[in-house]
Amino acid sequence: MKSEYRLGIDAGGTFTDFVLADREGQVRLYKALSTPQDPTLAIRNGLALIAEDLGVPAEQVVSNCDLCINGTTVGLNALIQHKGAKAGLICTAGHEDSLEIRLGHKEDGYRYDPEYPPATMLVPRYLRKGIRERILSDGSIREPLNEDDVRAACEAFKAEGVETVAISFVWSVLHPAHEARAGQIVREMMPGVILTLGSELYPQVREYTRTSTAVVNAYLAPIMKRYVAAVDAYFQGLGAKQPVRYYQSNGGLAIGQAMTDRSVYAINSGPASAPAAGLYVCEPFGKTDVITVDMGGTSFDITLTKDGSTNINKNIDFLRYRIGVPMIQVETLGAGGGSIGWIDEMGLMQMGPQSAGSDPGPACYGQGGKLPTVSDANIVLGYLNPDGLVGGRLPLDAGKAREAVKTHLADPLGMSVERAAYGMFTIVNANMVNGIRRVTVERGYDPRDFVLVGAGGATAAHITALADAMGIDTIVLPKLASGLCAFGQIISDVKYNYMATAPLRLDNAAAYARIDELFGQIEAQGMAHLKTDGFHKKDTRTQRSLDMRYVGQVHECTVEIDTFKVDAKSIAKVIEAFHRRHEQLYTYAEPHSTVEVVNIESTVYGLVDKPERMIIGHGATPEKALKGHRDAVFSADGKRVKTPIYDGTPLGAGATIKGPAVIEEVTTTIVIEPGWTARLNESGSYLITRDHKKGA
Repeated sequence: MKSEYRLGIDAGGTFTDFVLADREGQVRLYKALSTPQDPTLAIRNGLALIAEDLGVPAEQVVSNCDLCINGTTVGLNALIQHKGAKAGLICTAGHEDSLEIRLGHKEDGYRYDPEYPPATMLVPRYLRKGIRERILSDGSIREPLNEDDVRAACEAFKAEGVETVAISFVWSVLHPAHEARAGQIVREMMPGVILTLGSELYPQVREYTRTSTAVVNAYLAPIMKRYVAAVDAYFQGLGAKQPVRYYQSNGGLAIGQAMTDRSVYAINSGPASAPAAGLYVCEPFGKTDVITVDMGGTSFDITLTKDGSTNINKNIDFLRYRIGVPMIQVETLGAGGGSIGWIDEMGLMQMGPQSAGSDPGPACYGQGGKLPTVSDANIVLGYLNPDGLVGGRLPLDAGKAREAVKTHLADPLGMSVERAAYGMFTIVNANMVNGIRRVTVERGYDPRDFVLVGAGGATAAHITALADAMGIDTIVLPKLASGLCAFGQIISDVKYNYMATAPLRLDNAAAYARIDELFGQIEAQGMAHLKTDGFHKKDTRTQRSLDMRYVGQVHECTVEIDTFKVDAKSIAKVIEAFHRRHEQLYTYAEPHSTVEVVNIESTVYGLVDKPERMIIGHGATPEKALKGHRDAVFSADGKRVKTPIYDGTPLGAGATIKGPAVIEEVTTTIVIEPGWTARLNESGSYLITRDHKKGA
């Protein structure tokens, strides 16, 4: 770190988390209620908490930060709620309906459901304008660009108040001149419009994916531009010496201009930092196979890292929209502390996905919420401190929590309030376990081979129950769990992805030379971008990959390679790596079949200095940290058990606590169920392990 502090901000659906690290390795965590109506208000409130805690003005904190990093849900929320900008699409004539044709099928899971409704189109049909032009698959021009069609489209867009335009022509990745010229015309006629060119944003084969990605980007760009402008101006007003960095869904940082130009990278901004944080907190234990779970107030996010490498998604349907750019693979469920319990038409208890959010919030918040939520259940079960959360800043009303569970669930189902609350706890856990199975068992991974890392403010109350259900024996739960994604931001690097289409058979020297040339071109773009960001070459690194397949196959698999010169000598290593990857994915390889490349990609990193690792010294023993006892429920019969409650703040390294127990940290509550033991490591994480005698 080059300055006194580094600040990470993660805006969630209920809370906005703030992590402040100093150069000595001390890390402080703060939480403020999210303000969806004005996300910058939550930032102001959080900085006020930091200023109060440190006893210095917010201006002094910000001006002494080497980096202020922001992970935001603004883009995600706009896509979920369909509150993006009014967008227009310019495409090749005859392809105006490719967004609705969707390659001829619905998403997996609904493909044969005739009643499943079509996705809401981000660009309505009357704002999709076909342009007479045509590029062929060999890159040649069959029909020149009709500029009058482009001008007519612009006139129509101006009349309709369109503020953002996407341009995507067939085979533009092989001959982008038509898109470039159309873009020039749009800029001339609509100088205030935000423009997205498909061949620049996603220069890869597959017209539908490219068009859909460009449309999503255009739809979100004005929203992100306004948000970035507001946040940048606010921090500049506080004296920030460096531009604010924003967290991207590819797992890296970017400046605000990049987030405006490439707004599609902002969709999963928040949870994308979880894998980096999960690996970091597991490093002292020598673990590189990690499942990170993040339960906040609204959602439950799951990421998987195998052998230190996190799964990356490309060309997927996200919220029903095809997105081609790389994104950290995040499984998201509607399961959070605010998830609402309800009874379905069959008379069965259900949990979520609807959430009470931060306004009005769970009934126990006392802000007008009347419906029972997970947080209300956890109060009834004795897990949460009725005196309040976030160090008492958020008082809780145990009476309202109990009344909500009783009125809406316990009485209608004819059971005790405790049994109803435990039912809520069990059902939401089952929902989360199903999500974990989707990223593990359904993809060929045995969850028992992984460490479970807890993130998010609500996770710690459920973590041992989740691990127990999955057969996982080891949990790592950092003291910073409730702000782990914000912490992941401050230890991440700047990251940009650059792509090119290269439909070439790997059986001739010309193909090898072309691939090597394309890698050189896109990496030169990346290095120029990093130089603009202030990085010297020695502080950068590059990672390459290729999308490859056997000739005749429809789908590709991604193969990572080192940054060597691609020629007749090195190509054998590339082909061998493809055979291995194909066998790993599909259980077989065809070593005698011809291999071809479809796309290439280079990821360039600007390496950021990392804060010193936090060290926990010797402190209070569990006996001295014991606050008292509370009756808690750990079984479906609703029977209460006298449970010790520990204050986690003074605990020192080596402190060991056996379940059943509750450890109350300032921003999270850790429930240690019977059969589990927690030991505080000097790195600031609890290592929670299963008692193997349990069930023996």
